[in-house]
Amino acid sequence: MLFSCPETSFAPSQPKRPQQAPHRIVRAIAFGLVMLYTAPVLAQTAIPSSASANASANVQPAAPMPPEGRPLPPNYESDYVLGAGDAVQIDIFNVPNLSGENARYSVLVDGSLNLPWIGKVNVRGLTLQEASDAIASRYAEFIREPIVTVTLLTPRPMRVAIVGEVNRPGAYTTGQSVGTGPAGQTTLETRGEARAGELRTVIEAIQTAGGITQLADVRNVEVRRPRLNGTEEVILVDLWAFLQSGNLQQNVTLRDGDTVIVPTATALNPDESQRLAAASFSPDTISVNVVGEVVRPGTVSVSPNTSLNQAILAAGGFDDVRASKGRVTLIRLNPDGTVARREIPVDLSANLNDETNPILRSNDIVVVSPSGRARTTDVLGVIGGAVGAVLNPIGALFNIFRTVDDINRD
Repeated sequence: MLFSCPETSFAPSQPKRPQQAPHRIVRAIAFGLVMLYTAPVLAQTAIPSSASANASANVQPAAPMPPEGRPLPPNYESDYVLGAGDAVQIDIFNVPNLSGENARYSVLVDGSLNLPWIGKVNVRGLTLQEASDAIASRYAEFIREPIVTVTLLTPRPMRVAIVGEVNRPGAYTTGQSVGTGPAGQTTLETRGEARAGELRTVIEAIQTAGGITQLADVRNVEVRRPRLNGTEEVILVDLWAFLQSGNLQQNVTLRDGDTVIVPTATALNPDESQRLAAASFSPDTISVNVVGEVVRPGTVSVSPNTSLNQAILAAGGFDDVRASKGRVTLIRLNPDGTVARREIPVDLSANLNDETNPILRSNDIVVVSPSGRARTTDVLGVIGGAVGAVLNPIGALFNIFRTVDDINRD
């Protein structure tokens, strides 16, 4: 009786073993197929939260560099929004077949990325971090807690308008298909739009447009940015604060379609003007015309915010014999098209001031008149020539022929 119980209990189970074998084989095959395709994915399920953060930092590729090799602004990648034409790389931690060189894509015309397993993902208008989150949420259907990093490899061509108090206002385009000249140097003109090397920030845009004029209000620069919903965002930029404290937040990173507006200043401070003249977003030189009784009359190139006295000295100074040194005439073409004319008493020892030594603007004309003695000498010369022609007409006629011959030889 003691041995009959085990026999009776095990007897019914023996015939069922052959029936379970096929199911076990099928399950083993299915499990093997699943592991074959998902082994790289399952390997990341045991990553702790702290290790995940470190891992995501380790897999980030190097930040993109501009063509000249200069570093990008500190907030460039965080502010940059994706659009059609951007080249990006996607890295998914511990999934090598979906990372690195195998996962380099260009944003399509409709603003989407066409990715394996999940198809199209719309990234237009998203920052790199937002795009990483959007892609991770889609891959979460197939990968447990995916760690996704999107890196910008090559930014798309960008079109920006710069208007207001700049020397060359207009629309500028930069990017993949244009030259690699530095900011401030236009490399191509196409359909009225200048193409330049870089337009990443407000300052680089102003440099590309030839720098600010002397009437620029750098405290109230505006960046007008269109939004996807049709509205417009206005960003105020204070470049004076940037010069005073080095606040890089004022050097706003630009986006495709932005418009930079540099307004006109209502009042100019001479001390501030001198400080602005030395800024990187001011032009290196301006052109003024010094004509009349100076040693080298003509157009001279001087630094911005050059004073009247400095311009006269740049033209070689007064002609000691003929110049009227007490007063000059300043002719200025105003932005509204009017012409202003001023008689300014000259004091070469005076400091910068608006009465006797004002700051000159681009294309100003300084006229140095002849002195009274020079005028008298000129009048007597004309009268003497006329009298000589009357008294000796034949000699005057020979002088005319001689002058014609000299012209023909030249």
